[in-house]
Amino acid sequence: MSFSKEQVLNIMRSTKLVPLFTHDDASEALDVIEAAYQGGVRVFEFTNRKKNSFEVFSQVQKQRNRFPELTLGIGTIMDPETTKKFIDVGADFIISPILKPSMGEVCGAHGKHWIPGCATLTEIVTAKEHGAEIIKIFPGSVLGPGFVSSILPVVPDLNLMITGGVEPTEQNLAAWFKAGAMCVGLGSQLFTKDILAKKDWPALKEKVSTALSIIQQLK
Repeated sequence: MSFSKEQVLNIMRSTKLVPLFTHDDASEALDVIEAAYQGGVRVFEFTNRKKNSFEVFSQVQKQRNRFPELTLGIGTIMDPETTKKFIDVGADFIISPILKPSMGEVCGAHGKHWIPGCATLTEIVTAKEHGAEIIKIFPGSVLGPGFVSSILPVVPDLNLMITGGVEPTEQNLAAWFKAGAMCVGLGSQLFTKDILAKKDWPALKEKVSTALSIIQQLK
């Protein structure tokens, strides 16, 4: 099961929410993904932040038939070698907190989105020149919606994903989408410590569904 670059971009544009999550236990990771999927999520970023993230991601990929409409990518990738490693086990897209064009070369060779993290206009334009069709604005909480609304008149055709400090509230989400964000990434604000500790998957499903509902109302 795989998705084309066009399909990934269209899903991001449509749902406008990219949850990001990691766990060192594949079974619990699958429970979280399933709750998010049932809540309406159709694009998901699993982050490479645990010592066994590759093994967990590989196991999750083997269960992809449980989520037929879900495009699943990997985040927190920092080099071309790791990029290739995760593409080989089925990652639909690669997200990085940094700008490293050599990662873009690997993604381009395999028909996958390279979504680099950028914090300046120079980085954004450089990423675009090296083939990035979606650019991650990070950290969002530091840069703010004003940064996005200021750069879009200069480079108007950007597909921007905002990550870092985004909140699942109408006020915060409205500010980002009004500024021109294509989609937002949400992590700990969705996958709260309380929900994870209790393994309260119905609550997670409801939290995700509420965030998506707010986003759809803002369109």
